[in-house]
Amino acid sequence: MSRDGFTGLTEAEAARRLAEFGPNALPRAAGRGLAQILLDTLREPMFLLLIGAAGLYLVLGDLGEGLFLMAGAVATIGLVVLQEARSERALSALRDLSQPHARVVRDGVEVRLAARDLVPGDIILIGEGERFPADGVLVGGDVLSVDESALTGESAPVSKRPLTDGETVDADAQPGAEIGPYLFSGAMVVRGQAVARVERTGARTALGRIGVSLAAIVHQPTPLQKTAGRLVTLLGGLAIAFCAVVAIAYGLMRGDWVGGVLAGVTVAIALIPEEFPMVLAVFLALGAGRLARRKVLVRRGAVIEALGGATFLCVDKTGTLTENRMRVARIWTSGEDWAVGADAPPLGPAREFLRVAGLACAVRPVDPMDKAVRALLDDQDRQVPEALEAPERTWPLRPERMAMVQAWRVSEDQWRVVAKGAPEAIFRLCRLSEAQAADLAPVVERFARQGLRVLGVASRVAQGALSDGPEDARFTFEGLIGFLDPVRADVPDALKEARGAGIAVVMITGDHPATALAVAETAGLDVSGGVLIGPEIAALDDAALAERLRETRLFARITPDQKLRIVQALKADGQVVAMTGDGVNDAPALEAAHIGIAMGQKGTDVAREAADLVILDDSFASLVGGVRLGRRIFANLRKALVYVTAIHVPIAGVALIPIVLGLPPLLYPMHVVFLELLIDPVCAMVFEAEPGGAHAMRRPPRGRDEPLFGPRQVGLALLQGAGVLAAVLGIYVWALGHHPENQARGAAFLTLVAGNLILALADASSSGGRLFSPHRRIYWTITAAASGALVLIFAIPTLAAIFKVAPPSPGLLFAALTLAMVGGGWFGPVRALQRVRFKRARLNRPNPP
Repeated sequence: MSRDGFTGLTEAEAARRLAEFGPNALPRAAGRGLAQILLDTLREPMFLLLIGAAGLYLVLGDLGEGLFLMAGAVATIGLVVLQEARSERALSALRDLSQPHARVVRDGVEVRLAARDLVPGDIILIGEGERFPADGVLVGGDVLSVDESALTGESAPVSKRPLTDGETVDADAQPGAEIGPYLFSGAMVVRGQAVARVERTGARTALGRIGVSLAAIVHQPTPLQKTAGRLVTLLGGLAIAFCAVVAIAYGLMRGDWVGGVLAGVTVAIALIPEEFPMVLAVFLALGAGRLARRKVLVRRGAVIEALGGATFLCVDKTGTLTENRMRVARIWTSGEDWAVGADAPPLGPAREFLRVAGLACAVRPVDPMDKAVRALLDDQDRQVPEALEAPERTWPLRPERMAMVQAWRVSEDQWRVVAKGAPEAIFRLCRLSEAQAADLAPVVERFARQGLRVLGVASRVAQGALSDGPEDARFTFEGLIGFLDPVRADVPDALKEARGAGIAVVMITGDHPATALAVAETAGLDVSGGVLIGPEIAALDDAALAERLRETRLFARITPDQKLRIVQALKADGQVVAMTGDGVNDAPALEAAHIGIAMGQKGTDVAREAADLVILDDSFASLVGGVRLGRRIFANLRKALVYVTAIHVPIAGVALIPIVLGLPPLLYPMHVVFLELLIDPVCAMVFEAEPGGAHAMRRPPRGRDEPLFGPRQVGLALLQGAGVLAAVLGIYVWALGHHPENQARGAAFLTLVAGNLILALADASSSGGRLFSPHRRIYWTITAAASGALVLIFAIPTLAAIFKVAPPSPGLLFAALTLAMVGGGWFGPVRALQRVRFKRARLNRPNPP
């Protein structure tokens, strides 16, 4: 087909068709609206108890307390709904970011568009490992092998041929035909590349007609959310049982059964840590949003927990450590060596060689090396007839033949067949003797030591019909071509940061060992363990491979199945493995790794579907930045959960202990409501906004089995909560002996609120930073609001009566604030002292020999 056949639609015509046919999208899984979030929130036991307590107060005739409780319940529910809505907005933005894209020809120029913008008549380019974004017909390229199992359930791939001249398009074509030109949305290219024309979009596609849509996708809760849900359910059951015990004890001891019921409800409200699921939801959603802004798209929320604990990063070379911006640097042919630069374009024999190499490249190249060759041809040789036409046949790259071969028609029964690929594969196609291959090996080695990606080029002339396999006839060796792919400027610093964080970085590439070594040295990768190549790995058993992996950080001439072996060996050794990949065959390794990472620019759809993360800019620095942010999210989430648990200790304690000791009740439901209005925003917003610690990337990864919230965190929370509880009970018991009951309750309540806020600051500020840093604006806003509310409660008699408090005297106020600072903030100085001792010990530690 001529080049004119691939000009595609104009932008104006595409816009008209988009308005006519609508976007190429199926009904999308709807996020939760405000009404659904509200209903979900009202199902939480905490809010059911609040509403029940408010109704009980109203029924008993205490109108003021009942109305206040109802207003507090509404405010608390509103706060939770706002937080959940914020999370939904973050998730919606991520869904938009993860929408598929397609390579489209518009106005004769290849562009990358969101698949939803495709219209009937668009010309799209499809490659191996990609899914068709719409229904269409194959109009150019070689015979494709296509997996239509998503549509038919049949796992065996089917073949597709280009539409022939004069062939009528069947509007009723169905998936499953063995040989035909019809392509269907959702099917995946297993082998080959093609040019296709879109025929149907959106709900008119085969995928739409059989009723498969994104709306059917059910988003399952993450393991963390499930764990938190089980914990809240367990504690909720215990709280309800404890509520009954307190109510009965109160009634028997004091003869006030109504008061006992209210006391029991208060204890139940205080004991249920309903913030757990909300904190997890907010952190995972907003954390995923932060990662997306760092060019790391999260496809599975649970991976955020694992990201900060990675011990091994296994990365590709091309496009990850390097810029994936190839240019032709050297050409060798017939014993002559040419350096190619912007100011020294190839001439003479080198130019003729490039013409031959161009015939082994895709006409519309996606591969960076094909683009580099085509760019030189486009600049110097625009009128080469062969370069303006499509090849008659293409044999794509195969594991058993690491070369791409294309056949061009020269005359009615004559063909020119050109191959481009790994030098060893080209030598085999040319059937070179061992001596001839040995003579060329130093050239390959020299190019590779310069950090160049080396390819060989060969050609032959064929008469008559083409054979099925290009290996059937002998090729003539044309020469070698070296491509330079510079190391990304930010890679050395990122590698240094990863090493400082105790993360081993492994480079796995299919390139020549010398090329891999040159790039690794330039990037600053650890090369002390040498290079391990694919054939050597094949000769090692699992135990020997695991032993080599403890020292070796550089792997070359690696096949996709060997990537999987490397991942499995590292996992067996107890490592937490992150693996990058971009090809169809990388999917098993991505699935096997603890953290599968696909490349967003050069990666195939299959790799992205198998991965947990997608690096949108394919940059290693973005990957390391993702690890840094993953550690931050994990640390802040742990702090928030410790804080939530800690603050429930004094709330539950002051609700129960005065009853047991026969003292006047200290805490009533309205007090708990007030505290809940503080706890939810503090734990969900203040902790999430905290930056990572200054030394977060200077510590080794946490242990693989270290839980997010384990016995150590529970113990810390109990200690912190006990400090606030001791301060509140101390001021209350002392004040009851010297001041009226309402004044003592007011001082104790003030101590509880202040201790809560000081504890939040002490926990959050463990990452360092100035007290009034911009990220703590939310904390100080909440503190100011709480302080203002307390002033109003003490200053307005009606509110003071509802809360059953009275303004404390100046001395009592000073004592309350002092005890709050001690009870809530004692952990801060202790931790600072521990850090100082740690630094001194590290400085005094003798240097290793």
